[in-house]
Amino acid sequence: MVTIADVARHAGVSPSTVSYVLSGKRAISAATRERVEASIKALGYHPHAGARALASSRANVVALVLPLRTDMHVPILLQIAMAIVTAARGHDHDVLLLTNDEGVEGLHRVTRSALVDAVVVMDVELHDPRVPVLRELGLPSVLIGFPADSAGLTCVDLDFAAAAGMCVDHLADLGHTAVALVGPPAGVLERGTGFARRTVAGFEEAAARRGLRAVVRSCEPSHEAVQATAKELVAEHPEVTGLVVHNEPAVPPLLQALRELDVAVPRDMSVVALGPKELAAQVTPAPAMVPIPAEEMGRRAVELLMDKLNGRDVPDATLIPPSLLPGHSTAPPPSRT
Repeated sequence: MVTIADVARHAGVSPSTVSYVLSGKRAISAATRERVEASIKALGYHPHAGARALASSRANVVALVLPLRTDMHVPILLQIAMAIVTAARGHDHDVLLLTNDEGVEGLHRVTRSALVDAVVVMDVELHDPRVPVLRELGLPSVLIGFPADSAGLTCVDLDFAAAAGMCVDHLADLGHTAVALVGPPAGVLERGTGFARRTVAGFEEAAARRGLRAVVRSCEPSHEAVQATAKELVAEHPEVTGLVVHNEPAVPPLLQALRELDVAVPRDMSVVALGPKELAAQVTPAPAMVPIPAEEMGRRAVELLMDKLNGRDVPDATLIPPSLLPGHSTAPPPSRT
């Protein structure tokens, strides 16, 4: 078993210097730190978790507050969570999962017991009851999402308003004059989920800016609900020739429902989706889309958290700019004769 003494001999330093590199308790020159870290890697040294915690006065554990609600699309949440776990391990931290069942009390519990050094909070609502608790506890934290009042908080997320606007601009540039947003289930919007509200706001702002007629519809992801939404849009809004879909599980049944209604994509209806990039390979035609950068969001959240734990200044707001990937689901609108 490799020990601190072995690392010290390999690096040509004292064991105490190795301890200081591991704990961060004393300033060590960059050259010495790099030499010690190279020896740690070469020898495969892993400090004992309990000893490391005693030496650094840290638990080396991050709490991840991840609500698992029935109306949320779990796969993309798990993509973000896996990115957080992977990034945390890269910084020698483990992750403790708190679900929505624990809520505010869960934050108090882990803080009182000193189980964790910091917190990452997901599924942030505009008026999230966890936000006052985070301010009160003073524990280093990062939110993946933005509440209505983000003053004094560290938040990171995709710029969903800009993403929706980018989708509208793409359709407007093709010549579409009436568009619809097929959004997440009504419950997601009703409880004030930040990313969903910002998508609607960005969609409506961009449509108004470009002079487009706009329709917004919430949609449950079930086949029956998607089919009903497609029928309603085709029957009640025949002027709509472009759809922006921010509801990943609804995309496959929506394309199927349009085919059953004899509405060809993209000849009769153009479709742009917001979702994970893997979606493009799962449906036909492959949709033009703004990918949700789940891995980047999780990684950036951890990087911000580690900077805070190490006393570095971090920005209050990190908005990841969107990008539009071309597909085969958009075209100029059909000519009206």
